[in-house]
Amino acid sequence: MNHIRNFCIIAHIDHGKSTLADRLIQACNGVSDREFKDQLLDSMDIERERGITIKSNTVSLDYTAKDGKKYLLNLIDTPGHVDFSHEVRRSLMACEGALIIVDASQGVEAQTVANLYLALEYDLDLLPVINKIDLPAADIERAQEAIDAELGLDPFEAIPCSAKTGLHVEDVLEGVVNKLPPPQGDPKAPLKALVFDAYFDKYRGVILQIRVMEGTLKTKDAIHFMHGGRDYKVDELGINQLKLVPKDKLSAGEVGYVVAGVKSVQDIEVGDTITLQEHPADAPIPGYQKARQVVFSSIYPMSTDQYPDLVKALDKLAINDAALTYEKDSSAALGFGFRCGFLGLLHLDVVQERLQREFDLGLVISAPSVKYKLKLRDGKEIEVDNPSNWPDPTVIDEIIEPYIRASILTPEEYVGPVMELCREHRSESQTMNYLSAGRLEVVSEMPLGEVLFDFYDKLKMITRGYGSFDHEPLEYRKTDIVKVEILVNKEPVDTLAYLVHREKARQRALHYCERLAKEIPRHQFKIPIQGVIGGNVIARSTINALRKDVTAKCYGGDISRKKKLLEKQKKGKAKMKQFGSVTIPQAAFVAVLKQSDD
Repeated sequence: MNHIRNFCIIAHIDHGKSTLADRLIQACNGVSDREFKDQLLDSMDIERERGITIKSNTVSLDYTAKDGKKYLLNLIDTPGHVDFSHEVRRSLMACEGALIIVDASQGVEAQTVANLYLALEYDLDLLPVINKIDLPAADIERAQEAIDAELGLDPFEAIPCSAKTGLHVEDVLEGVVNKLPPPQGDPKAPLKALVFDAYFDKYRGVILQIRVMEGTLKTKDAIHFMHGGRDYKVDELGINQLKLVPKDKLSAGEVGYVVAGVKSVQDIEVGDTITLQEHPADAPIPGYQKARQVVFSSIYPMSTDQYPDLVKALDKLAINDAALTYEKDSSAALGFGFRCGFLGLLHLDVVQERLQREFDLGLVISAPSVKYKLKLRDGKEIEVDNPSNWPDPTVIDEIIEPYIRASILTPEEYVGPVMELCREHRSESQTMNYLSAGRLEVVSEMPLGEVLFDFYDKLKMITRGYGSFDHEPLEYRKTDIVKVEILVNKEPVDTLAYLVHREKARQRALHYCERLAKEIPRHQFKIPIQGVIGGNVIARSTINALRKDVTAKCYGGDISRKKKLLEKQKKGKAKMKQFGSVTIPQAAFVAVLKQSDD
């Protein structure tokens, strides 16, 4: 056990976690040059194209240190984006130590600080690494100051390296074996193994990634999931060295995989504890948390005949992504679809792109919303995330919405615009912490619904890309939310209804009305487009009628002939407006959700 090191790599998004993981694998001869490709641990095309990690991945590496001792290094590469912080949390539970990466050109950012606190929560030993020292803008001394002032770690222990060129990567490996502790645990105790990840293989079912904390697990053992309550039999187990390498047993301190005939990721809960049926452990491993969906949106197929394909596509995605929830939904304008729950906007974006790319589906997605809690006058309490389920305002006694604590790291010169941006998004309290020379942390408490649309884009714009953002959930607080309906030719379009704070209702309604007026083609009659709260119209746009020149055949003569023809046309238009229906093109639903013209 003294020759095992379980560690993960944590950092802000785009600070070089996956690139460093690639170099460590190459330095340990974990992959041949012929088989090597960038972002080796990222299995999805979308991860490669965007340069992000969406799922945690693990690899076991054999390393011979400079003193001749042989070590088994279990490396877990984690996502950097705030939406997938539950993946980071589970990875940290499986480790004793972590490499915390700081970009030499950008310094410490918001997600770095958030992940540091998560790692300290699980009592991990941290080894700072200063990456990207090959860049012209790299400033190692400033990065060391930031590690000391903002992270509270020893700046002289920080290992400078370049993951891109491979410079000093050997020093990082030496740091791992010398500075990070070996695992603890008794191989003879009752089995406790943490399931920190799972993925679906179409030939073998779900492959579980586990870390054995106590005891020993062998093939053919009958196992029990302590949170899920299900029982299975181990068909195969082993370690992951980019290929699955079977073994007879996994003992305390080891990281590996288990195949046990699980049919879907939804059958088990990632973060669960495995024990033996014959000699069960007395209690599960502490720290388990379920992934919580915070953003909800409806997904409809572009054409109704694609609905069966959407059902199959979501079923297949859910086999692999346990955090995605969905239930049937329907709309008068768009037909049948699904109401889905996501971990955040990036998760929504990734799911949408995978549905379009892997299953060739055209999709319409409704405006994302959060879950509100309502107290009704008859004493009932309900939760609503879908505008179509919003009750009549007369029966609502109180509405509360989820709040977050936003942490924004920014250079000092942008602090004014950042605080103004927070105020625009209904920030309730703001505090400033001076971290180091020229850098500030703005901590703000604000509603989660306010950061869903354009907050991050605006933050990047006003700080010229130097601002970084992270958030953590707080409690629910009292608010004044209203349901805004969009009427097209005085008929409500249920898909376009949305929930918003009363102060922002008119601004959003105007945006919807103007967009629809541009996208809906002109008809033979005038079409009013209105945003309404209850019976009050708060915004309006009008699409003018197509008008035939009925007086063209009148050449001369009395003016009363022209008036007669125009009057006749007017009556016809009024009758048409009464009975005519407006067809809304699919492009209009998509255009409404865009914040600005591309």
